[in-house]
Amino acid sequence: MSEAVLVALIGLAGSGLGSVLGILVSSKLTQYRLEQLEKKVEVHNQVIDRVYKLEKRAEVQEEKIQVCKHRIGDLEEAVKA
Repeated sequence: MSEAVLVALIGLAGSGLGSVLGILVSSKLTQYRLEQLEKKVEVHNQVIDRVYKLEKRAEVQEEKIQVCKHRIGDLEEAVKA
């Protein structure tokens, strides 16, 4: 085998190995970043769920306040009469 062919094959092997390793490292980095994003999305979804529950509780409390106001008004009118 001639020297030029041997150098070309070594260069080809080096390029192929470098490409495969680059792809593997890039894939691992992409996977890691996706996992981190999934964690952030999960935290965000938990916050959204908590806000939704708080809004429901606030609605219930506002309704109770309105009922109390009406009852107080009725009592005030009963005392005046």
